[in-house]
Amino acid sequence: MLELRNVSKVVGRDTHIGDVSLTLSHGSLNVLLGPTLSGKTSLMRLMAGLDVPTSGSVWLDGKDVTGVAVQKRNVAMVYQQFINYPAMTVYENIASPLRVAGHDRAAIDREVRQAAELLRLTPYLDRKPLNLSGGQQQRTALARAIVKNAGLVLLDEPLANLDYKLREELRAELPRIFSQSGAIFVYATTEPSEALLLGGNTATLSEGRVTQFGPTIEVFRKPNDLLTAMTFADPPLNTMLLTKRGNRFELDGGLSLPAPAHLAGISDGSYTIGFQPHHLTLAPADDRAVAVKAKVTVTEITGSESFVHLAVADEKWVMLARGIHNFEPDQMIDAYVDPRHLMVFDSSGRMAQAA
Repeated sequence: MLELRNVSKVVGRDTHIGDVSLTLSHGSLNVLLGPTLSGKTSLMRLMAGLDVPTSGSVWLDGKDVTGVAVQKRNVAMVYQQFINYPAMTVYENIASPLRVAGHDRAAIDREVRQAAELLRLTPYLDRKPLNLSGGQQQRTALARAIVKNAGLVLLDEPLANLDYKLREELRAELPRIFSQSGAIFVYATTEPSEALLLGGNTATLSEGRVTQFGPTIEVFRKPNDLLTAMTFADPPLNTMLLTKRGNRFELDGGLSLPAPAHLAGISDGSYTIGFQPHHLTLAPADDRAVAVKAKVTVTEITGSESFVHLAVADEKWVMLARGIHNFEPDQMIDAYVDPRHLMVFDSSGRMAQAA
């Protein structure tokens, strides 16, 4: 078990990590989700022992390892910027941690070839890294981490340089690979969709602080606060300031939405509502959906989906619509909101709770 106990990292006047406490179990997959500069890499460096926390402590299996160098820990790391030994072949790169650990030749060969097959590297085992594509070099680094059998595996956006098809295949394979090893698996990403595909647990980060940690689908569906909800949304979360009066949410200009049953009991007052772009639709799912008049600003067609950017009152919303939709700029359309999908946050940004 890896424990971070009130860990902080301050460099000069900048707080890179602020008072983070996390407990990660062996055999678990843990995603660090947040935008660039949110603290994901800094947190991983503290986990690995590459950096020492300014305050707080790091514990591994009941032992305080704060300040213990990375060389004395059983850690495997893979970064977006792949690192390989340029003078060694792919085979030798993958085999290097096994040789250091003293494995016999037959065991090394078996492990290397299994990892190479998994990562589609078998045809390149005799090549050196400089004769590989960027994606092939990254897969070599991944293979080396796989065979190391480390107790803690840290992957910092490791699939960013791979082509789409291979990235999707590895996203499906990696959780199985590392769960079988019993390692503590920590995976950093900026992409909410990647966190959902990987599953496991997710810690959402913002400005060096963990805003929420728990089962990935639970954090996505039930964020504790607006900041977490915005971190776990791509395209960005749709929001709007509204006033609750009785059993309705109202906005100046006539927009009115019924308060969902689970929120009917919250106090009257001002709130921010939020909902995911795929919960804004071009057609009502049933009679509980409410039509909102919206002006199209831009439509982005991706093939099987369209991102429709909308202006609603003074807010900018995005609709993720299935299929191809070629709306003209300034065209007025009806967009449908299902109140059951609304997340409601109070003035402090916390999820509103019924009294």
